[in-house]
Amino acid sequence: MPEPLDPFDDGRPISHTGAGGATDLAMEEGESLEKTPGGPLGTGPAGKPRSLWSDAWHDLRRNPVFIVSGLIILFLVVIAIWPQLIASGDPLQCDLSKAQEGSQPGHPFGFNGQGCDVYTRTVYGARASVQVGVFATLGVTIIGSIFGGLAGFYGGAWDGILSRITDVFFAIPVILGGLVLLSVVTSSTVWPVIGFMVLLGWPQISRIARGSVITAKQNDYVQAARALGASNSRMLLRHIAPNALAPVIVVATIALGTYIALEATLSFLGVGLKPPTVSWGIDISSASQYIRNAPHMLLWPAGALAVTVLAFIMLGDAVRDALDPKLR
Repeated sequence: MPEPLDPFDDGRPISHTGAGGATDLAMEEGESLEKTPGGPLGTGPAGKPRSLWSDAWHDLRRNPVFIVSGLIILFLVVIAIWPQLIASGDPLQCDLSKAQEGSQPGHPFGFNGQGCDVYTRTVYGARASVQVGVFATLGVTIIGSIFGGLAGFYGGAWDGILSRITDVFFAIPVILGGLVLLSVVTSSTVWPVIGFMVLLGWPQISRIARGSVITAKQNDYVQAARALGASNSRMLLRHIAPNALAPVIVVATIALGTYIALEATLSFLGVGLKPPTVSWGIDISSASQYIRNAPHMLLWPAGALAVTVLAFIMLGDAVRDALDPKLR
């Protein structure tokens, strides 16, 4: 006599477990999930969870603010390295007979007070500004991260000494410090300005790195590594540093635009970059006295500076939103 049909039998194979029950073996679904190139939200290839950095990159690629600011910064970097791609003239070649003249064929931005092409000087001015911003940010980030990370990890007397040193540097006004320290420098290169920014800028990054390391070293995975006998260097470099870098990167990205604006400010005051170096700050300073008669001399370098600083600030905001889980 045939057995009665089970209305709940869906035809899929079942396997008896050791406990006497039955387990569904829907192998096809499991295999298809493992073979999926991209899993659900928050997962990467093969359904594995994404790390903080891959998850941040996933969000950044879909953020229009990051895309726009990234394209602007990429363009600035390209013209800083190869300005001759879009400007064929010489920024130091001037003709006094054309001083303060407006736009002409082949000279869309007109001429400055010395008869130099404003367009060519604006393009070449990106080199000094980007160079100062990038190298100052790298120096500040490296020095501040090392000192702050060691202070946050070891604590004790080292932490106390670093805190008092940073308090001293925070008490120095940046503009006043620049007027005092850079007024005795006669070099026309960018390195004295970069050194000044690194000297007064690293305490801010060290504070951020110190707090981030203190927070990271209290996590369970660090305590587990310590219990398993991991050395201090291994815990700091392998477990703490990768998880404490996010706030430092965000602050450094925003600070890059600030350093570019600071260089222009110091050059405007006459203590930053000096001729024959081509700089937006120098051109803004020389054009300020002609703003009534020839506003184009001030408009273009000031506009380029504003767009550059805005692009880096927007990039920093986008990176902050991607790396901070609380903002998602």
